[in-house]
Amino acid sequence: MITAGRIVRLAERDRAQLHFFLDGEKRPALAGDTLLTAMLGSGHALRSSEFGPEPRAGFCLMGACQDCWVWQDEGPRLRACSAFVIEGMKLRTTPPENWP
Repeated sequence: MITAGRIVRLAERDRAQLHFFLDGEKRPALAGDTLLTAMLGSGHALRSSEFGPEPRAGFCLMGACQDCWVWQDEGPRLRACSAFVIEGMKLRTTPPENWP
């Protein structure tokens, strides 16, 4: 079940609708969204905090801190704040078993 987003889209709602999969769940996005925007807009936090029970939503949001890594099902990782959603892409918030 998808809950309300951690961010709310105020403009540009008329872009083409896309879908991607995050940890096996189908999630909505709009064409041109970064992975992080799509994740936070669909109610998913990036990961659990290492410092407490709170969920994390990324740190710098501009590709400098390396806090927002996500993995493709095939293994390569992407920075969620600077990679764009592609229709049908399959992502995970934890590294796959075959990842170094």
